[in-house]
Amino acid sequence: MSVEQRTASELVHHILDLQRTLRSVNAARLSDLGVALEGVLRYVGEGGESRASAVAARLGVGAPALSRQIADLEERGLVVRRPDPADGRAHLLSLSETGRGYLAEVERRRAETIQELLAGWSESEVSAAATSIEHLSAALRAALETGVK
Repeated sequence: MSVEQRTASELVHHILDLQRTLRSVNAARLSDLGVALEGVLRYVGEGGESRASAVAARLGVGAPALSRQIADLEERGLVVRRPDPADGRAHLLSLSETGRGYLAEVERRRAETIQELLAGWSESEVSAAATSIEHLSAALRAALETGVK
């Protein structure tokens, strides 16, 4: 193993701290949906039309929890759910026009907020941070996909 226990522990601590901080910024400035619903909305929007079971698996939640969240998003007019023609028991999910607009607006506000909060950072520092986070996320996703525990 190439990463020492102490270093891995420190990384986990920093990731959790970043997650809490981002939730606070999001709650205070960016979205009225909340982190969970916005995350579901984002996943639905990323792949075009997709099955509810695929979204649930990607989010790591059970079908009942996702179903409640989708119902809430559908009630707000942000998500469209229709029966899967290939399997009448399943549903296909997609963003409504309102949902696409909502995500675009949140993304715009989020970028403006990051620009404000990181005003003292250089372009290269922000780019390096983005690259590191992207690399870390890709490595963790790959490990999950191959079943590494």
